[in-house]
Order: sequence, then structure tokens, then C-alpha cells
Amino acid sequence: MAPQGATTTLEDKESCPPPPSPPSSHLPKPISEPPLRLDSFPPPAPSRSQSSLENTLPFPLPPRIRHGSCAESERFATSQRELTDADSRVVLVGDPDGTDPRLELSGNAIRTAKYSPLTFLPRNLFEQFHRLAYVYFLVIAVLNQLPPLAVFGRGASVLPLAFVLLVTAVKDAYEDWRRHLADRIENNRAASVLDLGTGRFRPKRWKDVRVGEVLKVLADGTIPCDMVLLATGDPTGVAYVQTINLDGESNLKTRYAKQETMSPAPDSHPFVAANFIRCERPNRNIYGFLGNMEVDGKRVSLGPSNIILRGCEIKNTAWAIGVVVYAGCDTKVMLNSSGAPSKRSRLETHMNRETLLLSALLIVLCSVVSVCNGFWLGNHRDDLELSQFFRKKDYSDGDEKNYNYYGIGMQVFFTFLMSVIVFQIMIPISLYISMELVRLGQAYFMSGDTNLYDESSNSRFQCRALNINEDLGQIKYVFSDKTGTLTENKMEFQCASIGGEDYSGGNAPPQGNDKVHPLLDVDDQCWKPKMLVKTDPELVDLLTTASYGFVLIERTSGHIVIDVLGHRQRFDVLGLHEFDSDRKRMSVIIGCPDKTVKLFVKGADSSMLGGIQKGIDLDIICATETNLRAYSSLGLRTLVIGIRDLTRNEFEEWQSAYENASTALVGRGRFLRAVASHVERDLRILGASGIEDKLQNGVPEAIESMRQAGIKVWVLTGDKQETAISIGFSCKLLTSEMTQIVINSKSRESCKKSLQDAVAMSSKLAAPGNVLTGAGSARSPLALIIDGTSLVYVLETALEEELFKVATVCDVVLCCRVAPLQKAGIVALIKNRTDDMTLAIGDGANDVSMIQMADVGIGLSGQEGRQAVMASDFAMGQFRFLVPLLLVHGHWNYQRMAYMILYNFYRNAVFVFVLFWYVLYTAYTLTTAITEWSSVLYSVVYTALPTIIVGVLDKDLSRKTLIKYPQLYMAGQRDERYNLKLFILTVMDTVWQSAAIFFIPYVAYRHSTIDGSSLGDLWTLAVVILVSIHLAMDVYRWNWLTHASIWGCIVATFICVIIIDSISMVPGYWAIFHMMGTGLFWLCLLGIIVAGMVPRFTTKALTEYVMPGDIQIARELEKFRNVNAATTSEISMSTFSQQP
Repeated sequence: MAPQGATTTLEDKESCPPPPSPPSSHLPKPISEPPLRLDSFPPPAPSRSQSSLENTLPFPLPPRIRHGSCAESERFATSQRELTDADSRVVLVGDPDGTDPRLELSGNAIRTAKYSPLTFLPRNLFEQFHRLAYVYFLVIAVLNQLPPLAVFGRGASVLPLAFVLLVTAVKDAYEDWRRHLADRIENNRAASVLDLGTGRFRPKRWKDVRVGEVLKVLADGTIPCDMVLLATGDPTGVAYVQTINLDGESNLKTRYAKQETMSPAPDSHPFVAANFIRCERPNRNIYGFLGNMEVDGKRVSLGPSNIILRGCEIKNTAWAIGVVVYAGCDTKVMLNSSGAPSKRSRLETHMNRETLLLSALLIVLCSVVSVCNGFWLGNHRDDLELSQFFRKKDYSDGDEKNYNYYGIGMQVFFTFLMSVIVFQIMIPISLYISMELVRLGQAYFMSGDTNLYDESSNSRFQCRALNINEDLGQIKYVFSDKTGTLTENKMEFQCASIGGEDYSGGNAPPQGNDKVHPLLDVDDQCWKPKMLVKTDPELVDLLTTASYGFVLIERTSGHIVIDVLGHRQRFDVLGLHEFDSDRKRMSVIIGCPDKTVKLFVKGADSSMLGGIQKGIDLDIICATETNLRAYSSLGLRTLVIGIRDLTRNEFEEWQSAYENASTALVGRGRFLRAVASHVERDLRILGASGIEDKLQNGVPEAIESMRQAGIKVWVLTGDKQETAISIGFSCKLLTSEMTQIVINSKSRESCKKSLQDAVAMSSKLAAPGNVLTGAGSARSPLALIIDGTSLVYVLETALEEELFKVATVCDVVLCCRVAPLQKAGIVALIKNRTDDMTLAIGDGANDVSMIQMADVGIGLSGQEGRQAVMASDFAMGQFRFLVPLLLVHGHWNYQRMAYMILYNFYRNAVFVFVLFWYVLYTAYTLTTAITEWSSVLYSVVYTALPTIIVGVLDKDLSRKTLIKYPQLYMAGQRDERYNLKLFILTVMDTVWQSAAIFFIPYVAYRHSTIDGSSLGDLWTLAVVILVSIHLAMDVYRWNWLTHASIWGCIVATFICVIIIDSISMVPGYWAIFHMMGTGLFWLCLLGIIVAGMVPRFTTKALTEYVMPGDIQIARELEKFRNVNAATTSEISMSTFSQQP
């Protein structure tokens, strides 16, 4: 029996081989600072035997090469191929003519504009006709130009398509014109280029800069092209750059010039000693660079930390000098200028289904007309010579010849094509423009919503993808990162374990406890931790440290000066291995004042505890592990710190191996990781720390609201399991009533068995009234907790289906220790197997793949840069903003767009059916009583504006109601406002209303002498009035814009019909004036309105008052019970209560 709140752990108990490391992120690792030489370290005696390090590494050590400066660690795995002449670029420093004698390399001029004056028209038209609907209307227009098929005037038939193409072309031309202006400004900016003849830097326009030229950029200046750094204003060769224009990150990054090319002053140029640079060909990898530089016959390796990319800005550095290696379109920022993959909304995808159904209906109507026309021709074949439309012979010139007749077979075929031309507006061409305008209006109001404004970061909501606004109202799954998304990503030190003793909350060992190990022995002084208390969040860490007698005096890239109890101590930074997701740790080698060398390592406990010396300080290790579990249970992020003393020989071996690995041209990144893994062993544990990352405001309430709205929230985090579970309880993702299913497996076989057990258990626990939870009890809530190691076996094997079965049954899924690619794999698991809408939200670069995989991606403007924002569809400042975004704007956008699509189908179908009824009474000749200009203006002027206004402004429920009752959001998840059933009912209503419009005037005027044009005017006005009243009946919130658009379009239709009938060249001259002067005309309009709307009004009244849904119940509550002042009494949600 599994009581509620129990935790079921499914993990293997036997000893298993170590699991493979989770797949590393495809995202870059940070660039490390280059290690500096130990100047004060006496040279060791040369080693006479093969180094143990060489025996351990998976590659032979190349001969030791000394270049005067050590190479730096690579960020991102570099190329695994040699830099040969075929796949490399040779740059002669200061010699652009020698570098590119044939001017084959790209110049520095850039062009982001898509069109030129010559290519705009053909290319823009080509892009627009990617929409099949436009091709359809183009074919219709072409057919109408053929004499046997001409139904409308040739100009009138082209006008609708031409109008749509013109509007889109004008918009595209304006956007491209702005790109041209930006390109012109960018290309004409001034750069300082070295003139080797005079030795001075001279101004030169950016677009004229060439590969091989030497540039100087001053502080706060922008880099005009990708250049290898040669010298800086800092004596150590450091330059600080801001890459916000490249990757969106606002924090400063360090780049380094080689010591061989450094100059003491910007006017001296020893860097010209660099003969040439051999580097890889232009590529899109902004985090990788592979090359070497020849300086006086010596080879110096170049990496990502030696190149500054175009668009970066120099900060906190007086000047920087570099040589151009990539220019213009070859720069990495230009090669990465392509946008994120486009997404289509679910409504637009479903709209294609209804479009195909309307196309099938159009074919049926055209077939009926053409077949009936064939029968009519056969029955009247003897009378065709006297027929007005089908005269067989022409006797006008005295010679008997065929006239306007091609035989019954061809006439049936021509009639079919002419029917397609007449009924073409069955597919609404104006719908595409209407949808774009409505989405633009919705984005405007979302961006201006003060409830989505974050004061802390001064950031407003950004709508970066206009074509999926309505998808926000149908989300079923939310995949969230933890750090920086649910939490503030502002770390506060809370707990520390030193020498196995817990220093948190005022805890400390008794005085004189000899078990406390010293942190360091410096100058015969034992540095011991003092009595610690819980850190006051309001105090600055530096001041807190200073109060204990430790003050940071100076910090450079090569050393650190600390005031230790009144004595200044200098610590030299000899080397640095940056953090990467494979090792899950980082290390630094420090030269201490007493001439000793120490290696400090920090990292996750899973990676650190395996490198601790075995059999030494076992009591300290056990105590530290206990403290780590306690910190994790409090929701703290933990780090383990270790230390190792390096002998002189060990340091020399490491330094030699590091230099050789850094200068390797094949597999440099892999070799560097091997060097780091070798030195980061046999550690002595110092202790551990617990850092608190507080939850953002409103996160628990937001998750609870989404849970009530039927949205499943999954958290995908890289934290350890205990920390993730604690945060899950804090944010109300996990509750005490949930039964936890935990899967921690260390092999493929055990993972398979655990998943099979989880499937069986979840199916039992999920069934209401099961034997485990008790008969008659409610469904037991389930939570699945799985770690990244288990996901390695799941996502790379056929176990995905088993995980899918378990995860979809559970109410909550919590994934721990997951890599970025695993996050995307979890999203794909749901997206590819269900029709449910998915949303991913994150704030860091490790969330980019997850954000782009989901149907809707949201980036938070957090502490980890703006890469998530740049890859997202929407951007905002806080996680809690998901509630108003989804429950309010998402609901509104969905119901507006769904209604607008159905209404556009209905509006055009009514008009087509009126034409169809008329054809049946005119010998199937495809003549029309409605003028061709009214047919053209119907979708453009008569009825277009009201649908756009209602699509942007209408609200079925108020914001407060939607926030108060999250269950109302489920209407979008159930497709209540747009589905096949509603489409069929709409078509049935269309047939009825069109019949009322046609047959009431037909019966009233059938024995009169009125002409067809007069009836056409009546039908035109009747259609516009009826569809406008239909729209008015469905409007929820009236405002002056809605009134003006609906009633104004009716008035505009009257005016247009009067103007058309006032033109003597147009058929039906003065007809409307004769019609409007009779009472029968107005009586017919009234009869059409009553007869056409009675069925819809009756159905609407019955469904809303006899069988109301959730939305209608809430609307009635707003009207009659004043929801804002109502008590907390429950509302009976009819459809919600029926959901499982």
C-alpha cells in the first residue's frame, strides 16, 4: 500500500559500472584566462624518466616548445582536422595586398537588406507566392483574362489579388528601406588603419577595410571586423569587451594579446614582427577559433580568447590593436545573421483543414453548375441558334460560322472553370491580411500591458514572433528551468562545512577542537575559520570578509593581493582550468608566498567526491556528505572544495603538458580536458558551501494557478535531486499529497526495469478508486522525479515510449542533473507524441535548445545574459508573468482569432451561395446580378474592417475573472472556439442565411418588371447588413470603435452602391434609386434580417441559457453578481468538472 505523500524510489541496488557522462551541451563554455608563468618559482630539476602524466593521457606528448607565453584554454571543442592550405586562410600582418592580391576575399562592406531596386519586384513576388492561396487567386485571375472564360471585367478580376500583393510589397519595401539606411550608416563609419609607410593610424571607412590591415580601436569603440588582438593599453595584454551585440550578454569578457606582439605604447609597432597568421576558414562558430601566428620564426597558438569579433565594444581598456582576419560577410556575426526557425500557430494549421473542405465545397458547387449546364444544353440543343448566350451560328457578316459555342463537352468544361472564377471568394484572400493585422494589434496591447512590466530589470514584454499569439491560449505543458527562472539567480551564502564541521546558523565546533583542518598554511600561520553566523543578506560580502581580517587589495589576470590580518600576501595565478559540463568542476593553480604551489578545485559533489584521496580523513568526508544532504534538503545549491599540493616536478609536468595540448592543432579541446582531469585527482577535501537562490516573487501562486488551469508544469534543472525536490516543495510544484516516483538508474538494464515498474505503479495509482488509495477515493496525484543519468539511457534508446507513458500520467515531472540537449529531448518527447501545445521558459544559454524546440518559447531577461531572449518567441522579466500572459492574453487571443477565422469563412460563403442560387435560375450561364465591383469590394471595403477591430479589441471575460477562475483557460485546451463541429454548423447557418437573402426578394419580385441589377443591389445590401448583424450579435465588449466599424461599414456599403449605380457606363445605372423609393425594398431587408437571424438567435439563446458552458457562466456572474465584489463562493464549472 502506497499512502499519499509516499516516495517510491526505483533504482538498481547492485554494483554497476560507472554511467556514461550525460551528453555535453552544444552550448559554449566560458573562455578562461591564460595561465601565467611562475616567476618566483625556482626551476625544477629536469625529469629523467617518462612522465607519469604522459602515460596517462590518451595521446603522445609532442616535444616541449617554449614560446614565451602559455596558450589559453579553448572555449568549445575545436576542429579535429589539420589546418592545411586547402582549409585555412593565411593573413600577412599589415599587408592586405599580399594577403589578397586578386581581391578574392570579402570586403568589409555588409548588406542586411534583402532587395535592390532591380531585384525587389521579382524577388518579392516570388516570396509572396509561396502562399498557395495567392497562387490560387493568380490562376483565377489568369483564367478570367481568357475570352471564353471572361466573367468579370479583366481589371476587376485582378484587383483583389493586386491589392493584397501591393499592401504586402509596400510593407516589405519600407522594412528593406530601413535596412538600407542602417547598412549605409554602418558601412560609412570611420576606422583607424595603420599606414606602414608613415607608421601612423589614418581614418578609413569601414567598408574599405581589408583583410590583413592593422586596426586600432579606442575605448568604447566598436570593432569593425573580426580581428586577432596584437596589443592593448593594458601592460598584461588584457582587453575587456562587451558582446551584447553578438550574443546579447551585457557582462564584460576578457580577450588577450600575445606577449610576443605586445607594445608598450600605441605609437610603437613591434607587432609587425608577426609575419603571418594561419587560421581556419570563415565559419559560424562564434565561440571557437583555431589558428597560429608566426613571430620571428616561432609558432604561437591562437584561440578564441585572442580574437575580437565584429560588433563587440572595447570597455575599460584605453586602446586595442589587431589585425583583420575576417571582414564583411565572412565575419562570424554576419554568418550567424539567420533568424530562429519560424513557427506556425495551431489555429493556422487547422485552418488549412477547413480551407481544403471549402475547396471541396467549391468543387461541388462548380460541378453542380457545369453538369446542370450540360443537361440544359442537351435539352435545348435545337433552340441554341436563337439563344442569347449560346448561338451556334453567326450570320452578321453574311458568312455562316460558329459563334460562342464549342460543343456540349467543351461548354461543360468552360462552365466549370467560369464557376470557379465566379465563386472564387469562397476561399477568403483577405483573411491572411486580417490575421496579420489582428496579431499586430494584439502584440501592441500585450507589450503595453503594465501587468507584464518588470520594474527590477526595467523590461517590458516583447512579442518577437507575431504569428503564434493565439497559441498562448492553448498551452497544456510548461517546461521550466529552475535557476534564474523560478529563482532570482542571486546567490547568497548561507552555510559552510569546513573540515567536516557545519558552520551555518551560528553552529561552530567547541573552542580548541583539533579536528578542524586549516584552510592553508601561510608563512607558518594557520588560517582557521572563525565562528560563523548566517550571512545577513543586506551585508556586502567584501565587508563581511574584511571584518574577519581578510581584505582583497588587488586583482589582475596574473596575481591577487590580499591583506591577511594586516600583512599583505601576493598569490600568483599560475593556471586555470575552466568549468565544463563533462568534468563538472573547475580548478586554479596558485603560487603562494611561501614558494609552494597549490591546486584548488571546486565543483559538484558527484564529480568531486570521486577525486578525493581514498582512505584519508574518512570521518571528515562522511561528515561533509551529511552536511551536503542537509544543505540540499533546505533547497541550497552546494559546492565541494578540494585542495592538492603540487611538487615542483608535478607542476612542471602539468605546465609542459598544458602548453603542448594548447598548441596542438588536432583535438586541442579534448587534450586540455585530459590534462585537467589528470591533475584534478588525489584531492584533500576542504569543505563544502551552501548557497541560497531565492524564489522569485509570485512563483508558488503562479504554479498553483497554472495547475488549476489544467497546465502541467515540468521543471528541468541541473541541480542535484535533493535541492530540486526542496525547491519543488517551496514553489508548490510538489505537495505532501503527491506520491513521488523516483528513478535513479546507473545502467541501461536497471533503467528499463525501473521504467517498467513505474508504468505499472502509475497506472494503478492514477486509476480513481484503486486498491492502493482506497475505494471511492479521488485520483492520487503523482510526481515523477528522474535524474540526468537515467535520461541518458532513456533518450538514446527505445525507452522513450515507457517514459512517455509514465510522465503523461503524472501531474508533475521533475528532471534533475539534466544537460541542455536533454532538456530539448524532454520537450520533444511530448511535442512529437501528443497534440498538446508545449511552452518552454528559461533565462540562460543552456535553455536555448529547449526554447526553440517547444511550440512556444519564452525567454526571461535574467542574470545570465540575453541569449534565451534572443532565441525566444516572447520575452519578459518574471516567471509569474506567465499567469496574465496565458490566462488573460492567451485566452483573449485564442477566442478572438478562432472567431475571426470562422467568421471570415462564413462571411464569404454567404456571398458565394447567393451567387449560386442565382445561377440556378439563369440557365446555369454564370451571369451575375451583383456588379463585379461590388463583388470585388465585398471582402475589401464592405466587411473587412469590423472583423479586424473585433479581433483586436473584443473580450469575452474581464481580466479579474480570468485570473480568479483559472479553470476558464481550459476552453482553449479543449478547442471549444474552433473545431470541425463549429465549422460544419457555420456552413449550415451559411446555407440558410444565403437562402433567406436570395429567395425572399425572389418571391417578392418574381412577377414584377424589375431587372437583375436592381435585385443585385438589394442582395448586396442584404448580405452586408446580415453578416454585420451576425457579427454584432457575437460581440462581447462594445466600444466606440466597434460601433463605428460595424455600422459605418453598412453606411459605406450604401454609399458605394449609390456611387456605382450613378455611373452610366456600369450596368444597373440608377437602379438603386428606383429600389430605395419603394416600401417593398425596405420590407424585404427587414424580412431577410428576421428570417436569417432567427435560427441563430434561437440556437444561441438555448445554448447559453439552457446548456451554458464555463465561459457563459462566468459572463453571467460578471453581469449579475459583480464578480469583483462577490464572495468566495464556488462556481459550478460544467465542462471542467467532466474532465479527468
